[in-house]
Amino acid sequence: MLETLKKEIKARGNLPAHIAIIMDGNGRWARQRNFPRTEGHKMGVEAIRKVVRTAGEMGIQYLTLFAFSTENWRRPKEEVAALMQLLSDTARKELKEMMDNNLRLTATGHIEGLPYVKRLALHRAIKKTSKNSGVVLNLALNYSGRSEILAAIKKIAREIKEGKLTPARIDEKVLESHLYTKNMPDPDLLIRTSGEKRLSNFLLWQAAYSELYITDTLWPDFGEKEFLMALADYQNRQRRFGRV
Repeated sequence: MLETLKKEIKARGNLPAHIAIIMDGNGRWARQRNFPRTEGHKMGVEAIRKVVRTAGEMGIQYLTLFAFSTENWRRPKEEVAALMQLLSDTARKELKEMMDNNLRLTATGHIEGLPYVKRLALHRAIKKTSKNSGVVLNLALNYSGRSEILAAIKKIAREIKEGKLTPARIDEKVLESHLYTKNMPDPDLLIRTSGEKRLSNFLLWQAAYSELYITDTLWPDFGEKEFLMALADYQNRQRRFGRV
């Protein structure tokens, strides 16, 4: 049945080039089963595997996942430590599969703010996959949309002070060239799991015209079928970008 759905979606065309996902619901998934929250995060990694594989099969070019926000540092220390460990462990363990699937890993956010030892594994995986030409898997880590925009403004201000740029030249393209995502297109489709209806400080500039797809499915339960349903829903949208 899923293979038939894949063929139908591919035949229709009009697929998003860039999909962004707010992966929400790991904690609730664990709580419903009387598991520790860390177990929900582990199952969330399994969901990532399924979605990344399906994205590759469907020809999606960019996939940005909201993996860890700047606000997540406020969570209990034990949970944060477990998340950081899971990040580095996953970067190491999944490297072979990333290479086998021609996947290119990148990261968005204040990466230098992550623990040194943990980010080494991330940097190694990014460097190792940098020549791959398949799906670009962009992890938003230690990320804040507002902080990203502020950082871009500060960079522009420095360039004006140094005489490299004048205020009259500043337009949307200039600002976009100073964002973390300067080398990728804006997301066509933004998916949020667990039924929450907010952006949560994620890609505030880039998501201005993204199509939103909100599902009650908790992230650990979001797999191939749910991802395909989101694609099928996107294909029925009419994107106007402010036009009639």
